[in-house]
Parts: sequence; structure tokens; C-alpha cells
Amino acid sequence: MIDFMKQIKVDQDTCIGCGSCVSLAEKTFKLNENGKSTPIDPAEDSEEAIQGAIDSCPVTAISWMEETND
Repeated sequence: MIDFMKQIKVDQDTCIGCGSCVSLAEKTFKLNENGKSTPIDPAEDSEEAIQGAIDSCPVTAISWMEETND
């Protein structure tokens, strides 16, 4: 049986560090030492809050990435 888990991916080359994701899902995102968004693992915000942060990113640097656990 294959189990799918959603993971959050932030493209560091695309991220401009505006911080909207941190404002909307502060338990899931932080700004790193380079001023770019980084997901905190494990994510503790609701999936809806995380999706709102993804949708608010002005440069679409954040996305869901499905991983399989065999």
C-alpha cells in the first residue's frame, strides 16, 4: 500500500521574501537567514491556512509536493 503525504516546497530562487506566507501560516513558514521563506517541519497550521499562504505568494514560489511512503 502506498501512502501519500503532502509536503510544502518553497523555491528559494523564486521567493522574494515578502512574508505573506509567514503572516497567514506562522506555524508553517519562517523567513530564513537569507530573508526567504522556509517551511517548518512538521507544518502545524491547517491545510486551509497553508493553501491560503500558497495562494497569496506573489511570485508563486510555494507549492504542495506529494511524497510517497511505501
